[in-house]
Amino acid sequence: MIKRTLIGLMIVATGLVKADLAMSYTAPAQSEQDRLIGTWIVGSGKGKVKIEKAGNKYYGKLVWLKEPIDEETGKPKLDKNNDDKSKRNIPLIGLKLLKDFEYDGDDEWDEGTIYDPENGDDYSCVIEMVDINTIEVRGYVGIPLFGRTDTWKRVAETGVR
Repeated sequence: MIKRTLIGLMIVATGLVKADLAMSYTAPAQSEQDRLIGTWIVGSGKGKVKIEKAGNKYYGKLVWLKEPIDEETGKPKLDKNNDDKSKRNIPLIGLKLLKDFEYDGDDEWDEGTIYDPENGDDYSCVIEMVDINTIEVRGYVGIPLFGRTDTWKRVAETGVR
């Protein structure tokens, strides 16, 4: 009787451990540098940027806008503030905002640039991962001390192209 009870307890305990492991399971971890890959909502909530890797560099394109239609034209918003007049007819959706980032270790990607479609300017940029679902994106001129940081949050891939 005692033997059957102990075996029963061991089966129950083993089942609880398996259940606990199953509940805490997450998808296989990406390599440290590739944790940046994914879709992020910018701090203002106005847009989502999908970060992808090409070779050893990371790029981010605008994949969603809260207000995608230009009120004046009734058509999709264009890159109307670009300093290069030949690019002012390019749609904002699909536009590369982040370019040429390299993983520097210590949860930081640098050597890249960020384009701000609200003013048409490019800035040097560094990205720091605060946690797996939060990054701080700092655009600057000259040195990072003279810049602005925006906090982006990871979003689920569902429904985002």
